[in-house]
Amino acid sequence: MAKKLMKGAEAIGEAAIWAGCRAYFCYPITPQTEVAEYLSRRMPQVNGAFLQAESELAAANMIFGASGTGARVFTTSSSPGISLMSEAISYIAAAELPAVFVNIIRSGPGLGGILPAQSDYFQATKGGGHGDYRLIVLAPATVQEAVDMMMTAFDLADEYRNPVMLIGDGLIGQMMEPVEFPENWKPKTVDKSAWVTEGAKGRTPHIIKTLFLDAAKCDAHNHHLAEKYRRVVEKEQRWEDWNLDGKYEVLLVSFGTMSRICKTVIEDMAAEGIKVGLVRPKSLYPFPSEAIYRAANKPHVKAVLSVEMNMGQMVEDVERAVRFTKPVSWYGRAGGVIPTPEEVAAQIRKLAGRT
Repeated sequence: MAKKLMKGAEAIGEAAIWAGCRAYFCYPITPQTEVAEYLSRRMPQVNGAFLQAESELAAANMIFGASGTGARVFTTSSSPGISLMSEAISYIAAAELPAVFVNIIRSGPGLGGILPAQSDYFQATKGGGHGDYRLIVLAPATVQEAVDMMMTAFDLADEYRNPVMLIGDGLIGQMMEPVEFPENWKPKTVDKSAWVTEGAKGRTPHIIKTLFLDAAKCDAHNHHLAEKYRRVVEKEQRWEDWNLDGKYEVLLVSFGTMSRICKTVIEDMAAEGIKVGLVRPKSLYPFPSEAIYRAANKPHVKAVLSVEMNMGQMVEDVERAVRFTKPVSWYGRAGGVIPTPEEVAAQIRKLAGRT
């Protein structure tokens, strides 16, 4: 299929359709409302269901109900909207239902602005709702990658019976880039017959629940979920290595569109004779800890720098991954201010001892 120039938000909506999703419920909030605008036109063309809910709470609980029928279903929102959905997300995780959530992040805390930010890392990876649950979290750096990850997200949600979240900043949602949709791609086939609520003729009814009043049963369920998350960590870590051949002095760790700026910095530093490497997590949960450890634990690496569009959230996972083998520091900006290549370069010079 020929490439097509698309805005990120619209490409995300189209990717969901290509992934076999025919149910989309949402409540509008910038900077992702274009997903809803696009799918309000597009879903009827493919015999899909589009419904604007009366609130984020309603949209998330519609997701809960539709996913219980085995449908591929998703919603999109932005930071405070995801906060309102967090209770339902916890319920969906507890019920082991597949669903996809997209968060085009605002700055924060509070209502926040619509300029690019990565301030929802904690919310996505540590669980915005209650209880011991996890989301699989994917972080694209380009519009094409947003398309690819959306299609992967539905497969992962079905395979692990777990909600998956794709997070991006306002740049991902608003910028236009050429994208291509794979003509021969087919959704992964998963047997849902053991749990789907599609009627109970000739069999015992399936009951989807999240309430375990018996402490021992609730404990057993939590251990069951923990084993699933262990498998996710073992099998689903995703990352990109960049410029890791040779003797790099500083290792950068960055995700999303911030990593694109870091790649520019790496090229600028090479002109100054300072070699810099990058590990870009594509999955924020499971976090690619071993890849970062291997890249950092080289004799020529002086320091590790986590570069983020927030006040230092991923850096905690980077520190844990590095295991105190090298000094780890953080640089970032918040509120929609994007760290410039010059600012990041200044931090690298300090760490490399070139100031």
